[in-house]
Amino acid sequence: LLLLLLLGCWGSGVTASLPQAEQIRPEIRQYFVESDLSGVPFPRTDRSLVYQRAKGMEDSMSFGTRRDVYEKDYEFANHSLHPYSAEEVKDRVLIGGPTCKQPYNASILNISAMSYGSLSKNAVIALNTAAASGGFYHNTGEGGVTPYHQQGGDVVWNIGTGYFSCRTADGAFDPDRFAAIALKEWIRMIEIKLSQGAKPSHGGILPADKLTKEIADIRGVPMGQDVNSPPRHSAFTNPIEMMEFIERLRDLSGGKPVGFKLCVGRRNELAALVHAMVRTGITPDFITVDGGEGGTGAAPFEFSNSLGSPLKDGLTAVHNLLVGAGLRDRVRIIASGKVTSGFDIVHNMALGADVCNSARGMMFALGCIQALKCNTNKCPTGIATQDPELMKGLHVPTKASRVESFHRRTVHAAKEIIGAVGVSTPSLLRAHHILYRGGDGRLHTMAEKYPEVPLKALVDDIPDREQLVGRLERYGAWWENGSQTLDAMVDGSYGKAPAEDAFYYSSESNEP
Repeated sequence: LLLLLLLGCWGSGVTASLPQAEQIRPEIRQYFVESDLSGVPFPRTDRSLVYQRAKGMEDSMSFGTRRDVYEKDYEFANHSLHPYSAEEVKDRVLIGGPTCKQPYNASILNISAMSYGSLSKNAVIALNTAAASGGFYHNTGEGGVTPYHQQGGDVVWNIGTGYFSCRTADGAFDPDRFAAIALKEWIRMIEIKLSQGAKPSHGGILPADKLTKEIADIRGVPMGQDVNSPPRHSAFTNPIEMMEFIERLRDLSGGKPVGFKLCVGRRNELAALVHAMVRTGITPDFITVDGGEGGTGAAPFEFSNSLGSPLKDGLTAVHNLLVGAGLRDRVRIIASGKVTSGFDIVHNMALGADVCNSARGMMFALGCIQALKCNTNKCPTGIATQDPELMKGLHVPTKASRVESFHRRTVHAAKEIIGAVGVSTPSLLRAHHILYRGGDGRLHTMAEKYPEVPLKALVDDIPDREQLVGRLERYGAWWENGSQTLDAMVDGSYGKAPAEDAFYYSSESNEP
């Protein structure tokens, strides 16, 4: 009642104030309603941790954990009596397969794909400045390469279906424009975007309200309408052609690492991609796996809520198919999806990731308050807006320093956990290093939920294939159907007849 009376002061009555109440509902909920653990998509505990590390504040806890350690799905790392110190733990990963001439030594935590246009120029400048000072990379997002990405930081150029910064007048891929940018020294890697977690198989969206003349010129698109990228690429039509495109980009860029990003969907199609690697002998240098819980500046409601495999499921599927095909040592895996803490990094690495990307974690470090207005051009912190007045609130030097601080302290926290587990390098982490409490009240290892396929079991003789039992049986089905799927994609018949694949996701054992 008191709140309604206060809101009534804004209009001629309570009824007139209801639209205004709806506008400030996220802030009211954050500051007066939600508990430390109940906020979505990120609870206050997660946001506060980022703020504390970004601002150089104390980030330790007193009086014990606030979590119920006996509740279902409670997770924790299994520590060792023979730990390593953080200083003894490696925090760099070399990315680059056998045909890569310029491999890149990456940090275990980096800035995930966020486009200029979705973000303000001040935000992009601050992020790249932080990447330069902190020694980690900055992914451009599919919006193209801009002057704001050139503040000294290492850049991963994300190329989506719109081919922004390397497109012809009619929207096709332009190899000459690509090479002119890709050969720049500060472009460290190339990432082909197939899909993203927040809107898989949809293509990118930049609302017309956020489209400025400068952004339109950078992307090569007309003013006055939403910028919608196509749902699929025009430079290739099947996985075989995609591998050849990867090799072409690697050559045009002077031998830099080239990979692709996807949110995992149908597993037979994922298997078809790995089959294409086996058949052509061409492998990407890395695969970025984006979870269905990933964020974005603007996405259709149903796509954000009801499409895309969550990160754990997609990550383990990619890792296991590569291991089973004998290609895991040639391809690095980058995990992206709600990474804000050292434990998030370690958890992903235990399930198969080599490196992690963070988008919203970096936004919180910039000052994001989770106002949930990214798609309105009215971000109050000047991060996800093109409004000059709102952008003024983002002081670049201060925010760049905070992003660098968040990165440094979070990587240190991850190294402390890795050392506590009893290994000196992230590559030694395995799923059994993470425990969780099942619905039966007992502890289980993540290896029980996500077992690893034996090396080359998918491509070796029958005795090895017989190891695929229980929860691994599905991988044999995915692999066999993946070969048929690839053939159908190449001859153009795929998707023109019904396909039954529901059994791919079942297993003989019940979920613990």
